[in-house]
Amino acid sequence: MISQTELHQTFISKLEVHYGTFNPEKNGFESTSNSKIARDLFYSDSQFSRLINNTASEGELIRAVNNVDRLLKVHSLQEKIDSYKLPKSKTRFSFWKNSIFAILILILLVASLFYFNDGTKQNIQTEVNNHPRYEMLKWSFENNYIKPYITLKELPDDCYFPCYKYQGKWELEKEYKIPFFRERNGFHYVAKEAVMYASCADRTATNGENFEGYEYQKHEIWYDKREFPIDSFLVKGSKTKVRPSYNEAELEDNPNFVKIAYVHTFFKTEFQIDSTSIQRTGKTIGRDLEFIPNEEISSKLGTKDLLKELKSEINAIARNRLEDFSKPVMCNPTKAPKADFNLIEEGDMLSFDCQFSTGRFLVDYTKTYILKDQYINNYCR
Repeated sequence: MISQTELHQTFISKLEVHYGTFNPEKNGFESTSNSKIARDLFYSDSQFSRLINNTASEGELIRAVNNVDRLLKVHSLQEKIDSYKLPKSKTRFSFWKNSIFAILILILLVASLFYFNDGTKQNIQTEVNNHPRYEMLKWSFENNYIKPYITLKELPDDCYFPCYKYQGKWELEKEYKIPFFRERNGFHYVAKEAVMYASCADRTATNGENFEGYEYQKHEIWYDKREFPIDSFLVKGSKTKVRPSYNEAELEDNPNFVKIAYVHTFFKTEFQIDSTSIQRTGKTIGRDLEFIPNEEISSKLGTKDLLKELKSEINAIARNRLEDFSKPVMCNPTKAPKADFNLIEEGDMLSFDCQFSTGRFLVDYTKTYILKDQYINNYCR
């Protein structure tokens, strides 16, 4: 069995691959400060100091070695992208798509390492909560290496390429809530954040009537200690429509509700423009679960056994890959923000009425995107 000293030496040697020679007298690396390395690994300065000085526990060192392995994989991918010659325009979009998928797969590898934690790993959880989970997705669209958007120069002479004005960064306009069915009542799903980068689909395969979105979603899972059935939150006489008062409620202010976990999802969405209507379909690229630290919720639940039962129920969501919470099941088309696509501008919204299947129930919800940062502001002429 490997000793703690050997683990520490392995940790240092792996860091040296990327950060240069380690100086044991200064407890630092030749090319990068310890604070910068700590940020790269999603550690606080104090946590990283324990690792460098070999005062961390064996479990912390094992996780740290795995963390560095994932970090090296990420850097390796970036080097490949940097050295790859950009293909000609007719194949540029397939190159971009492959790059995005490769990056997102690595995001999930890193995320699974940092976030699938039990109660013994909550210190790491607390530190990484402050880091936006969509940072690498943002990097994929906001850097000089990958060119995901169609430019004005690439549009056809007649300027008919409707998707060009939809390109850019979209965000969730407002949260929505869904009561959902597991083996027991009481679970609620709150869509809190969504950041989507939209770009035209490959112009060689479409006439500008399709665009794609790569989306990071952050959602919450809450537990109602009263375990009211789903229909308690629906409009009386309706089997699918949630009450407005439920959707507008602040669960944080209700002592009956306890937040159990966050769900982080990467989602690929496809949009099809048909005259003045838009259809939305999509699929999950991956999802991971981040539990709230035990000490924050155990006192609210009353018993440790209940917390254990709830975690088991929620873990089944990720473990069994149940139907995605944000997949647009039976989603209706929506009207385009403007009849003339050339007039689409920042602040415009796309709002989709959908139904989510949860057990035997179908629940209505509305997901609205707002265009926050448009890639092409000018008109094609």
